[in-house]
This record gives sequence, structure tokens and C-alpha cells, in this order.
Amino acid sequence: MTTIAWLDAIGLIDPNAPHSLLGAHAMVEGGVTGVVIRAFHPEALACQCIWPDGSTCALVGPKNGLFQRFFPERSLPQRYRLRFSFVDGSRVERGDPYRFLPGLGPMDLHLFNEGNHRLLWRVLGAHPRTLDDEHGVSFAVWAPNALHVSVVGEFNTWDPRQLPMRMLGSSGVFELFVPGIMAGSLYKFAVFGRDGSVRLKADPFGFAFEQPPQTASKVITDSSYAWNDGEWLATRAHTDPARCPMVIYEVHLGSWARVPEQDNRWLSYREIAPQLVAHVRSIGATHVELMPISEHPFYGSWGYQVTGYFAPTARYGDADDLRFLVDTCHRAGIGVILDWVPAHFPRDDFALARFDGTALYEHEDTRLGEHPDWGTLIFNFGRTEVRNFLIASALYWLQEFHVDGLRVDAVASMLYRDYSRHAGEWLPNQFGGRENIEAIEFLRQLNTVLAHECPGCMTIAEESTAWDGVTRSVDHGGLGFTFKWNMGWMHDTLSYFATDAVHRRWHHDQITFSMIYEYHERFIMPMSHDEVVHGKRSLLARMSGDTWQKFANLRTLLAYMYTRPGKKLLFMGTELAPWNEWQHDHSLDWHLREQPLHGQFECYVRELGELYKSVPCLWRSDHEPSGFTWIEVGDRDNSVLSYVRRTGDQHALVILNMTPVPRERYRVGVPSPGNYRCVLCSDHSSWGGSAYPIATYVETDDVPCHGHANSLVLELPPLACLMYLPEAFVPSRCKQAG
Repeated sequence: MTTIAWLDAIGLIDPNAPHSLLGAHAMVEGGVTGVVIRAFHPEALACQCIWPDGSTCALVGPKNGLFQRFFPERSLPQRYRLRFSFVDGSRVERGDPYRFLPGLGPMDLHLFNEGNHRLLWRVLGAHPRTLDDEHGVSFAVWAPNALHVSVVGEFNTWDPRQLPMRMLGSSGVFELFVPGIMAGSLYKFAVFGRDGSVRLKADPFGFAFEQPPQTASKVITDSSYAWNDGEWLATRAHTDPARCPMVIYEVHLGSWARVPEQDNRWLSYREIAPQLVAHVRSIGATHVELMPISEHPFYGSWGYQVTGYFAPTARYGDADDLRFLVDTCHRAGIGVILDWVPAHFPRDDFALARFDGTALYEHEDTRLGEHPDWGTLIFNFGRTEVRNFLIASALYWLQEFHVDGLRVDAVASMLYRDYSRHAGEWLPNQFGGRENIEAIEFLRQLNTVLAHECPGCMTIAEESTAWDGVTRSVDHGGLGFTFKWNMGWMHDTLSYFATDAVHRRWHHDQITFSMIYEYHERFIMPMSHDEVVHGKRSLLARMSGDTWQKFANLRTLLAYMYTRPGKKLLFMGTELAPWNEWQHDHSLDWHLREQPLHGQFECYVRELGELYKSVPCLWRSDHEPSGFTWIEVGDRDNSVLSYVRRTGDQHALVILNMTPVPRERYRVGVPSPGNYRCVLCSDHSSWGGSAYPIATYVETDDVPCHGHANSLVLELPPLACLMYLPEAFVPSRCKQAG
């Protein structure tokens, strides 16, 4: 017999209001005022009421699992426990879940239903509490179209009949406090849909889950982690990330480093923390970006198909273990960015899909609610509670785990209703257009809330189209992101460097075009995981030429990336220059360090990172047109580019020779007269270069060139980048290096 049938059999008129029948209620019987206590257990043979003084009294029953007894001359409230006896002689004693008031107040429900509860994870989900001296867990879940919801778990043998929940008004929120449940208990919600379905659903606000592939939610206590990053957080709150150096090291935790001696297992959050921090600092990176670590059932999705929007994946440890990783990064001066996926979610039946028997989190119409490329479901951004769910998730990671920013995945798919769809496969908006107005408003609300609640934190849009105003403020009609990934630059640049050098003169515009739109947004230049998988080959393998030229091209590409405007992102392993694509089931190719060219390349990446951070004109004015000026943009015959980076009075001269042919006595104009010193030559023998002779110190001539009154005559090594600084601006580390 189903839960609904049981509740109907015991005379419960409304299956969503079990507290109206069960528990203690004032009653008049035969003219006598008293209290009736009713308890329900479909398998019990007997039930006793245990009073605070230890005395007991049997309840009458069972009748279809219902026990009850009238206690004359008693008044509410009453404190008692229940003891159920079973046919096998066993007994279960617990507090009565139906004698407690709701754990959510009217204001919680109001704010949630209007989409503005900024601490939503503190009232929905599972929360250990002590109420009236009873230790237990308050459960709350949103399922407005469900016929009935109950809590199931290890504590009631996963029986959906035993613990029916009550709906709080018309909020759609079901709630129940269950005494006796301990931290570590596994649970789900049994959701009875009006379509006749019964689904065992993981908690959308679950803070922990079983180790995949198991899918139950897990009760955890509030964190007692002792943070040590107060100085970092205080500084962050008053820092503009757009005016700071930023080299982001993108990491997939499961494949950064493994333990081959122990069945190739991955490292835990705590194990990886000191190793990752030491490595990130060694290559001069400023931030770590973790590919999604929210709980996900399929490891091969790399975390991009999320089922636990409030839970770090159990693969690498628990929530406090993740806090330790973030704390370790902060204490070492490394920021932490998380990949976050609000665009879509998987169809797994235990999670959000058709949560209450209807399309609750998604759209009912497949033309709006299904993603054709990924086989996933699209959030219904027009629903206030869904927006609140997602914004609360973003706040949760920033506030509870102290992370410094969120890289928002698949923003392009959110902005357009016809994204990756053919004619007839999508519905226009109310104005007949292709824009997803609800998603746009969600993104604006998200960025507005995060900017207010988490000053100093950043949001980064992975957005691949020409949408206008991604990083413009919401007040000025933009989406309000801090940064946008420059996908166009990434694709054009990789295509250019894959072109044989002899043909590059015909592709010169491909490498210069990105500056035309550079200041439309605040950009991050990504060389991400997506560029080294699915047959695209590794970055090194994609470079043109023989082995020497491939390494030279890759050194030049990174020098170009580090010296042009925009923040930087490197996928893990780029510093090793691997030949093979990234494989998520294996560790990075750390053994390559022992091979000369690869070991030298890692040293080169370290030098780039440290030089970049020590020269403010390479980052302080990234998003301002005054921070970059072409010296010569049109020398396509020689495939040479030259430009100046500037902030205030400081400037740097950058020259790129994109061919394997040295350019002798190449004259370039410079902004000011004086002595210039070479602080970077990607062709240096230390990095595996040809060591083509260049002048470390150069003095300007009074010869006009490229619109400047003064110029330098330089020797340009093959497939190389040179950077010169006026002597007054050479950082001390370069002077000490000689």
C-alpha cells in the first residue's frame, strides 16, 4: 500500500498536512478537555508514549498503522517520546516528528517565492538541530506540484510511508523535523507526483552525497573549520581584479596528479593542496580555476553535468577538506575560481529532472527545456524559485568556501533560444526575437546580487558570441560580468600558429584582428581544456613546423599571450608542453620534466609568469585603450608584429617574429629616447631556443620611424618574442639576473 493509501486509510483528509492529524492536539471528549496523541507507523504492532519522567502509557491501535489515545486534563504543549514495537520483538524509540513547529518562517517562504532569499541554503535542505531538547534534522524541500512528499533513509529502512511531510501554506515547500537522525545519515525524498509516479529524489540542497555512483544525500553538521585567510579576504574586498595581474591555472582535480602505486587513484582535496599550491606558485600563476567540483554522477562529464549544486563532490573528500584546499591557496597568495554550471543539468532521475512529477526546474516544452548538443535539461529562468535556487548556489560557494570567483559555463547557450537549434526547434520570445529574456534577467540579477553580497569576488562568462555588453555594468544595460573569455582570440590565434610560417603573410589579419574588439569587453585569454581534447591535439602538436619549430612557436604564442592586453588562463599541463591530448583518466605527463626540451619549456613558463607579474604595464591597464599601442601592425611580408604596453609613465616594447627567418637590423619606432634593456627573449638557449645573438642593451637613434621621433635597430631571432624596457623601468629581478 502506498503512502497516499495509508494516509487516506487513517483518515487524513489532506495528505500534505500530516501534522493536522498526527502529534498532540487539544481535544474535548465527553465534555472533558484534554490532549489526544496520535502516532503512525505502518509496520508497528504497538506504540507507547514515554513521558519526561520515564513513565509510559500505551496508545490504542494499530488501526491501519495509526495509534492514538486521549489524555484528559492535559494541555498543550506536551513533551514526550514514542516507542514502537514490531513482530520480530524489536523496538524503536524516537521523538515524535509531528509535535514540532516548522523550521521555516513566513518571511523565509515569502522571500523564496519571490526569488530573493539570499541565505536559502540555510533553510532548505537537511539541517541538524536541537528543538525542545530533541536532537534531530529539519528537512525542507520545494515540490509544489507533488501530491505528497516524505523523507526516506537509513533511519526508516527507506520506507516512504513512515515520515510524511507537511506543505507550508501555498509555498510549495514541504517540511519535517525528525528527531534522532545523526550526521552521516543517508536520505532522499520520496516524491509522489500527480502523474502517478513515485520518485526517490536526492536533495536539491544536499550539502553532501554518497561516493558516486551511489546517489543518496548525506546529512552533515555545520562546518567548524577554522579559517586562516582573514588577511586575504580583507584585501580582496577592496581590490579591483581588473587592475591586478592574473594568470589562471585551470585544473581538473581528478587528473592533475594520481598515485600509480595505489591503483592510479586521484588525490584528495587535502593531499593535493600543498602540492598544487607549490606548483602554481612556481610557474607564476596568481589563481587556480577548478573545473566543476559540484557533485556529479558521471566522472567523464568533467563535472559539467551537476546534480549537487550545494555539494562538493565526495570523490576527493568532504566539505571541510575543500575548505582546507581553498585556505591553503589563500595563505599562499593564490586566488581560487570555481567553474559553475547554471545553464543546464542532467536527466538523471534521482536529481532535478521532473522533480515533483512535473517540469519544475526545467521547461515542459522541449523546444525550451532540452539542450540538443548535451542531452541535458535547461533551467526555467523565468521561475522565481529556480532563479533563487541558482543564485543561492552561487552565494553558497563564495560565502561558505571563500572562493574568489565563479567562471559561469555555457553563457552563450543561455542567451539565445535558438542556440544550436534548427528552424522549428525553438520558440521565439514574446517579442518574436531569439534572445532568452528570462536568462538575461537572471544573469543580471546574479551579478547584481553577487557584487553586493561578495565585494571583490569576480564572475567570468564563458561566452563565445558577439553579445554586446557582457562585462558592462547592469546599470548601463550590460550583463554585469567582471570578465569574459575571449574565445575569438583563442580560435584565431591557434589557427594562425597552426599555419605554416611560409604562408603566415596571407593570414596576418588573423593575428591582429582581435585588437579591433579588444576594448568592447574586459577579457580573459583562455587556452583551456576544450582546446586539447576530442582530437584537437595538444597545443604543442598543433604548432606548425618540425619539433624545434613547434617548441619555438609555442614559446612565442605564450609570450604573445602574456604581453598583450587581457588576463591569462592556461590549462594544467601546458607548462610541460605534452605531445598527447589531455586524458581525464590519467595523470599529467610529469615525466616529461626529465626530457630537455620539455623541462626547459617549464622553466620558460616560470620565467614568463614572474616577469609578467613584475612589469605593471603588462596588466594594470588591460581594459583601457591607453594600455596598448601598435608600433607596426602591417608588416605582413616579414610576419613581424610590434606594439607597446603602457601604464602611466611606464611602457614596454614587444616585437614578435612569426617566421623561422631571422630579421637583421630591423628598425622599430619607440615612444621615448634612451637606453632599452631586453628582459625577455623566447629564443634564449635556456628555454631551448637557437640563441641567435641579440643586443641586451640598445640605445635609441634620432631616426623617425613608425610615427615616433626615435627608434631602435634590433636583431630579431627566428620564431621568437623580444620584450624591451626602458632602463628606468627594468624590475630588480631582471637586473639581478644580469
